[in-house]
Amino acid sequence: MQAGRLNRRCVIQVIGTGFDTIGQPVDTWTDSAVIWGNVRHLNGTESIKAGGVISAVQASIRIRYNAGINAGMRAVVEGRVYQIKAVMPDMQKREFTDLVCEFIS
Repeated sequence: MQAGRLNRRCVIQVIGTGFDTIGQPVDTWTDSAVIWGNVRHLNGTESIKAGGVISAVQASIRIRYNAGINAGMRAVVEGRVYQIKAVMPDMQKREFTDLVCEFIS
């Protein structure tokens, strides 16, 4: 894997449970890892929901091989939040892992 292609800093976050000011449980995202990746936008769709336009972009983020990432986590790249839908590791050479993600704006 060529390091020059990994040109975006990605923060992998995991969901946890915290508490708000009155003691109620709330979901919070905490940083799990900071890694370098290559973000490729594959396709996008646009629809109208609740009277507003919603666009969803499917993306693939290629990172170095990492067995500690799973679906349900999220990646933050340059302020954009990508929900990780699937993790596809390179099982033969163990060089890279592709994260199938969705960015909704």
